[in-house]
Amino acid sequence: MGTSTPGTWPPADARPGGPGLTRRARLVLGGSLSILLLVVCVGIGVWVARDPDGYRVSRNGCVTVTVASSTGGMMRHECGTAARAWCHSAYTADDSVSLLTRPQCRLAGLEPGAVAQP
Repeated sequence: MGTSTPGTWPPADARPGGPGLTRRARLVLGGSLSILLLVVCVGIGVWVARDPDGYRVSRNGCVTVTVASSTGGMMRHECGTAARAWCHSAYTADDSVSLLTRPQCRLAGLEPGAVAQP
């Protein structure tokens, strides 16, 4: 069979897949995976910073409001018909969420005169 270190069975060269990776191969593989992970993390950071979906800002008929809740914060984002309906209800109510929503509706161009009953 193959050679064996005392106390190891089966011998390393008799195991399925052979003796395994050398120390150098493990270092190269670990370094490559680390670089890949770093590139993915930087890519996600750039994507989030550029805000591709426009979720952080109310504009162009889309409304975004962040409201405090018992578990932290909640973000609500609506566009189109749903945003118009939301703004209409914000201008007809006086609760705290409606008061937070009104300035965002103005930024989105959905002011009281522009918001028709859905």
